[in-house]
Amino acid sequence: MTPAIEISNVTVSYFEHIALRGISLQINPGEFVSILGPNGAGKTTLLTVINGLGRIHSGTVRLFGEQVNSRNIRQWRSRIGYVPQSLALDPRLPFDCEEAIQLGLYGRLGLFRSPASTDRERARELMRYFRIEHLMHRPVGQISGGERQKVALARALLQEPKILLLDEPTASLDRRSVNEILSLIEEIYHRYRLTVVMVTHQVEQLPAVCGQVVLMKAGRIIWQGERAKALVPDRLEQIFND
Repeated sequence: MTPAIEISNVTVSYFEHIALRGISLQINPGEFVSILGPNGAGKTTLLTVINGLGRIHSGTVRLFGEQVNSRNIRQWRSRIGYVPQSLALDPRLPFDCEEAIQLGLYGRLGLFRSPASTDRERARELMRYFRIEHLMHRPVGQISGGERQKVALARALLQEPKILLLDEPTASLDRRSVNEILSLIEEIYHRYRLTVVMVTHQVEQLPAVCGQVVLMKAGRIIWQGERAKALVPDRLEQIFND
């Protein structure tokens, strides 16, 4: 089986700071993998590498067997759905929720092509699926954190990705919203059977559908493998204790 994501000996550095140190990772199509580790472990940097935004000092990244480079990165980014910690859209901008979701198409359409009527209808279908159709014309700056993450999930799915990247998708949410977003993530995985990579620093927020766990600390992968074998006290102490 050709891996969906294959990272080989990747190092990322920013000036004198090394964010990732010789990372190698393989994720198969349809797997749900969680990247677990403390703040500053390099988890988000690893997502940026997969998403084609990280400046790699050395090593290679392959998606479905094809090496990612400057010539094909736009093509691949259009097939990767990315959900940040909070919707990366200035709430002061005059975007309503429907328009914010349609921004997910610009990786595929570019800046100068407008969404087709079929794209707009699909955006509305996703709003119904996430039960946020009542927010269609509500400004993004006037909705709750949980609602904003639903908008971000819908935006990511609108471009029909092959890979879904989730960067701390429940950060700063209240308990009710956390449970709701985690439940939606599980629904998405079962419905779309995407390759999913989710970053978190909270063990208790690993979705039940997560089968593989990668433990990170200080820019290195400390351990990777089956969830049950990852979440043992000795291994968790190794990454969370100084």
